[in-house]
Amino acid sequence: MRRFLPLLLIAIALQSCSEYQKVLKHDDVKAKYDLAETYYEAGDFKRANRLLEQIAPKYVGKPQGERVMYFLSNSYFQREDYNMAGYQFERFVKSYPKSDKAVEANFLGAKSYYKLSPEYSLDQTDTDKALLKLQNFINTNPDSEYFAEANAMAQELTTKKEEKAFEIVKQYNKLGRFNYDMLKSAVAASDNFVSDNPGSPFREEAMYIKVDALTHMAVNSFEQVKEERLKNAKTAHVALKKQFPDSKFDKQATDLIEKIDKELQRMQAQNVESK
Repeated sequence: MRRFLPLLLIAIALQSCSEYQKVLKHDDVKAKYDLAETYYEAGDFKRANRLLEQIAPKYVGKPQGERVMYFLSNSYFQREDYNMAGYQFERFVKSYPKSDKAVEANFLGAKSYYKLSPEYSLDQTDTDKALLKLQNFINTNPDSEYFAEANAMAQELTTKKEEKAFEIVKQYNKLGRFNYDMLKSAVAASDNFVSDNPGSPFREEAMYIKVDALTHMAVNSFEQVKEERLKNAKTAHVALKKQFPDSKFDKQATDLIEKIDKELQRMQAQNVESK
């Protein structure tokens, strides 16, 4: 029996494949509907999807249309074809706004766009689209069972966008070691980031980078503007300490302030001597 079992499974698979190909090429819409449902319920979303694509237009306006369109949308999602899933779920919600599946379809449509969001270093157009869809779902379905997951996904995408913006701040500061104008850009970018992202996990480091950039800008300035810029760096440090008294950048920031204080003392000594 054990020897014949593999052969039996192969025979069943071949028969199933033969039936699928036969129905796929046939014009019998009902046969395709029945087989698509069988494959869908069995988790064979690839075959189900192929059949559903063929029959979906035939069921527009018919009682089974809602079921077919949902199966089609979800089969795309299960196959990880998130572009088509997002598009089809949107069509489903527009076509059947009062459906029992409307909330779930709305959520899965938003989740499809979430799945398309790339790494933070890449273009974030899809992330923006996903955030818009998720926020719309959150606003319109506060009591949904999917609310918590939608919130978590939206927060993840928000953090991803913040990380991209923060990387620009870091890059400006890094380039500022070789290009003075980049230090000014780092300061401006830091201010913009802190203003635009009040709850960001990168806020603390952005404020430290401002202290760092202002310090290097001041130390390498001409004498006539150096004192003012050194004081600006100290002001930025005070703001960092106020916001984050136990900052993880406290040691680095303290080292920078010591450098600033020494430079200010030197300048004050020179002023005394000149008098």
